[in-house]
Amino acid sequence: MMEKNRVVLYLTIAALVCAVLFPLVTGLNVYYLTVLIIMVIFIIFASAWNFLTYSGQGSLGHAAFFGIGGYISTLIAVKSGLTPYLTIFIGGAAAAAVGLFIGIICVRMKEWFLAMVTFGFAVIIQVLVASQFSSVTGGWDGVAAPPLISNTVPNYLVYEYYSILLIAVMVILLFRTILNSKIGLAFSAIRENELEARAAGIDPVRYKLLAFMVSAYFAGLAGALEIHYLGYVTPEIFGVDISFWPIIYSISGGLGTLAGPIIGTIVITLLWDGLQSLGLTYGRFIIIGVILVLVVIFLPRGLVSLPEEIKKRAPKWKVRFNKLLSK
Repeated sequence: MMEKNRVVLYLTIAALVCAVLFPLVTGLNVYYLTVLIIMVIFIIFASAWNFLTYSGQGSLGHAAFFGIGGYISTLIAVKSGLTPYLTIFIGGAAAAAVGLFIGIICVRMKEWFLAMVTFGFAVIIQVLVASQFSSVTGGWDGVAAPPLISNTVPNYLVYEYYSILLIAVMVILLFRTILNSKIGLAFSAIRENELEARAAGIDPVRYKLLAFMVSAYFAGLAGALEIHYLGYVTPEIFGVDISFWPIIYSISGGLGTLAGPIIGTIVITLLWDGLQSLGLTYGRFIIIGVILVLVVIFLPRGLVSLPEEIKKRAPKWKVRFNKLLSK
């Protein structure tokens, strides 16, 4: 176990070093920086969605919190003149408040009933933002969002990237701290057997609400970061695809692990953009879908388990290979 932890530590340090040095190695290329920034933002988003699963809950509408964070942060920044580096946290708090409201109503539901409620809520909030609140939100035309850093600042994209990377690292460390605490143990107990957890004195409703609020908060924070980076927000941010990306990243990387959403986001994003650069605009949907199906079938614990699976199956492969050579 200690050896495994040491390997994880070394890999984590290596990944951070690569993340810090990559923009410098690539000569501060605007395209690469753009891909990196979006990737890091979605690592936060996917990790927030994945955090919810630790308590045995699921969501098919996390775009609702992603979008609420983006809209609230933008509107407050526009009206008050505050820097987006402050309003992103207010946007996250607004998303958490909405998450608390939904949680109080639906937290006693079974996992996928709750997931369907969140899906329906994302659709409802999109319609409301586009129609009923259009005088404030700009309807389908959207609202211009103040940038994280003015584009008049030299190399502003570099500063944005490193600031977002720092936030992502802090979020992952916070999740790790929570999951290694008594709260994390309570989440595990509830996920494995809610009745036994209740018998042991754990209040499932309270802990599920906490998980939902934390997940919604950081989903909203991620949404605010993306909107201030892009410089514009429209109701499309509540789209079904936005809700499904963190699910795809988490499942492909490794559901219920801290590294899973990170690995899944990096691999799928690189494949997605790489296939687009090859001219596969629509074909990439099929390829990514096939990869996801293969991962679910052959690596149910995600890409994070690939080294372990190779190590476990290597002796069998070696025996088969030797038999082939002996024929």
